[in-house]
Amino acid sequence: MSMTHPHPVHPVASPRDPFVDVLRVLGMVLVVVQHWTMPVLLDRGGDLVTGNALASVPLVTWVSQVMPLVFFAGGAANYLSWTAKPQSAEKWIGGRVVRLGWPVLPLIAVWLPLPYLLGALGIPAQPLEVASRLVGQLLWFLAVYLLAVVTTPLLARVRAGVLVPAFAAGALAVDVVRFSGFEAAGYLNVVFVWLAVHQIGFLYAQGRLAHLTGRKAMWLAVAGFGMTAAMVFAGPYPASMIGMPGMPSNMAPPSAVMLVVFAGQLGLALWARERLNRALPAPVLAWLAPRMMTFYLWHMTALITVGGVAFVGFGVPTPQPWSLTWWLLLPIWLGWLSLVLAVLTALLARFEAAPPASPTRARAVAAVGLSAAGLLTLTVTGFTPGTFVPAAGSAALALGLALLLRRRAAAPLPR
Repeated sequence: MSMTHPHPVHPVASPRDPFVDVLRVLGMVLVVVQHWTMPVLLDRGGDLVTGNALASVPLVTWVSQVMPLVFFAGGAANYLSWTAKPQSAEKWIGGRVVRLGWPVLPLIAVWLPLPYLLGALGIPAQPLEVASRLVGQLLWFLAVYLLAVVTTPLLARVRAGVLVPAFAAGALAVDVVRFSGFEAAGYLNVVFVWLAVHQIGFLYAQGRLAHLTGRKAMWLAVAGFGMTAAMVFAGPYPASMIGMPGMPSNMAPPSAVMLVVFAGQLGLALWARERLNRALPAPVLAWLAPRMMTFYLWHMTALITVGGVAFVGFGVPTPQPWSLTWWLLLPIWLGWLSLVLAVLTALLARFEAAPPASPTRARAVAAVGLSAAGLLTLTVTGFTPGTFVPAAGSAALALGLALLLRRRAAAPLPR
């Protein structure tokens, strides 16, 4: 892990490629909006029942499920950062891991005690457990992105044009095993699918996708979405790119169909590249980009706050999805959510300015292991009250980050 990177073989774009930042920002915004429009809240005998408004319009998710584009942009950003200047792998990884994990600490500080406090105030246990679990589930993205970060120095030394087909073939092989009855095997695609998309980000950063403009980009979109339709029609892939009750999921674990959906999305994004760059002027992009992790981590808290007040406090159920009432109330719903998230962002965005990291190789290895264990634990259990597991996962992440922080030099002893 102590090696420094070689000089890139291919021409590399600017370390601050605006298109990469635009995709990261717009991707996160779309993720937030999708999560905010999905919930259908119903009261069934005192228990909270959650439905999904997108269940009846699965084709919308082919465009709204943009996590593949977020990983692609992350791959480009990681490659540009890693190749920007010679540095040790442990220092680069340490800095990225701290930036990834530091904003999670205030989430932990709020949500570890909050379920107990709300329970003491009389909030029913079942909806409280649902909310506590949902907040932690968001951390799956950070856990997988941590894998992408840690492997960047190694995979940047291998031709992405070789790795991407190998990862794609691996994803298809895993799907064969998974859909033959071994569902747990599908989690191997966390590696194959997301690292394949991440590696295509490397290709973009190397300038090897520069020819995909205009008609070529649009043909890529047509081919990607056409192949998606063929795979869904042939089965066993469901039409929705987000998990739906009662059917296999294309996202948890990811299936190979996410790769062809990504091809369609990438084609559209490259075709509209200049328009997307103009959609977010530099000052707006400069303000939004450093706050995206805060938006992502706290948007579910905003949803729980507004939804809890409306549903638990006033007993207002969700209107029938896609009905006239649903459409009329949607701007009000999104407006309240945006207001709450804006307040949370104003209070908590400062935690995206992570302290510097300069770990040794041993500390970096230990820190990555602890951070990964902490994030995975919280992804699985959330902040569900009544068990010590969320506290243990939180402690693992905090200890991992502490190992990465740069130690101050000791003051010289007085003579």
